[in-house]
Amino acid sequence: MKKASNSGPSTTFKVGQNIVYPLQGVGEVQSIEERDFEDTRLLYYVIYLEVSDMTVMVPVDKAEELGIRAIVPKKKADQALQLISEDYEPVPADWKLRYQMNLDLLKQGSVTDIATVVRTLYHRSKIKELPILERKLFDSALKLLVDEVSFSLKKSKEDVEQLIFGKLEAEVKRRKAQAAAEEKKNAENAEDDDLDDEDLEEDG
Repeated sequence: MKKASNSGPSTTFKVGQNIVYPLQGVGEVQSIEERDFEDTRLLYYVIYLEVSDMTVMVPVDKAEELGIRAIVPKKKADQALQLISEDYEPVPADWKLRYQMNLDLLKQGSVTDIATVVRTLYHRSKIKELPILERKLFDSALKLLVDEVSFSLKKSKEDVEQLIFGKLEAEVKRRKAQAAAEEKKNAENAEDDDLDDEDLEEDG
């Protein structure tokens, strides 16, 4: 084992840098080392993943292919938080189809993809209890989002989680108010139609 020197090959990520590993969460590059592999010497990132308390070795030239990326800047984190409080399209009723769609988004690994999964499954859970696999997917997505946003905004995970649920709940209340207003409007329209029918009968 040989650690890469500062004068060695340039790498996208540096020792001590926090990165995001798709489906795994935030990790820290602890070292960059050379290892023998099939008669060649390859450069590896040694990454510690706090969420699973694991250390993994990733070939430097495979990191991008695996979707490993830097933690998003504050602006992107704020955009992800804004996304979870925005309106959204209805999702498929078939949970297996929905599960695969959301799993694919998590694999893509962008912070907005993760936020989309959190928003979709949270609101779906308000309509009908999620199957176990979807519940686990929601928990994973929420943890991934909380971890990255907390690093990006330099806030505690507890504060970020409260912020996320506050935005999700606000959207639930907005939708309920909108549905109540539409129901009231429909009832008033129906009442007006009944009155019009009564007037026609009297005229007749």
